[in-house]
Amino acid sequence: MTDSRTLFQRRAGLRAAVAGAAALLLGLPAFAADAWPAKPIKLEVGFTAGGAVDNVARQVGQALGARLGQTLVIENRAGATGTLAADFVAKAPADGYTLLLGTQSTMLVAPALYPKLPFKPLEDLTPISLIASVPLVLAVHPSVPVHNVKELIALARAQKGELAYASSGQGGPQHVATELLDQMAGVHMVHVPYKGESLAMNDVMGGQVKVMFGNLPTMLPAIRSGKLRAIAVSSLQRSEAAPEIPTVAESGLPGFEALTWFGLFAPQGTPAPVVTRLYNEVRASLADATTRERLHAQGLTVVGSDPERFRQYMKAESVKWGKLVESAKIKPE
Repeated sequence: MTDSRTLFQRRAGLRAAVAGAAALLLGLPAFAADAWPAKPIKLEVGFTAGGAVDNVARQVGQALGARLGQTLVIENRAGATGTLAADFVAKAPADGYTLLLGTQSTMLVAPALYPKLPFKPLEDLTPISLIASVPLVLAVHPSVPVHNVKELIALARAQKGELAYASSGQGGPQHVATELLDQMAGVHMVHVPYKGESLAMNDVMGGQVKVMFGNLPTMLPAIRSGKLRAIAVSSLQRSEAAPEIPTVAESGLPGFEALTWFGLFAPQGTPAPVVTRLYNEVRASLADATTRERLHAQGLTVVGSDPERFRQYMKAESVKWGKLVESAKIKPE
């Protein structure tokens, strides 16, 4: 028969073994974070190569990769407003080796348009940093007799639902921005969707459609050549790229804001030390003069917000755009 002293010693040994195993397990994430990154990192982009999202991914990816000592491999997984790439990252291993460059269209508008998406942005992806944003610019064909937001609203009221505006497609940034303006101003302009921003802009320049919100970098050459007349930008502050253009908010619709933004995400469950390291290196990359100049040259405003601030911003914006999509009865094409 085993005496009580021997039994006590065995139990003590078992407790020590369990404690040691727990300590080892608890130490693994820290060890993994110390070793990370040990191989190239995939940066998923939900849009085609050569576009605005892809350009930001390559510029920031190059700077971030240099700081991490690893290559960021850009993978273009285009389709469904960027949700194919977002879903891929949401289901990827949470080890810091698969990241997403997401946009407001993918993370905020698409979930309202497609309620049966296979992922939930705020639950399945971890925000790392809102890298940069770019305003839209509201412009008209030069034949339209308006020069500011108040005059455009007055014209829309006078034409009683006949004034048409172009967009890059159903549920795109240009579409939802104009619907927001309609709702805040109490008017109704007729939506004419196109298969992309360039096609929409061509028809506005040609006078077939009279009004359009478009990405500022895309629209500026046409504005400065006189082919379009700028009315206002959609950010709360004037853009550094075109400080002469007033904001919609200062032109009669206080609080109006509709931005195109670019943010970095990882799968939910990615170790906190890896998320922290990524944020710190993103912030340092954005502080680099060369990187900032390249982004500014595209009309972008560098942001670099921390993970928690980015998360809270997304929560508020998801409510805002979800309500807009519902009230405006916006449906996918």
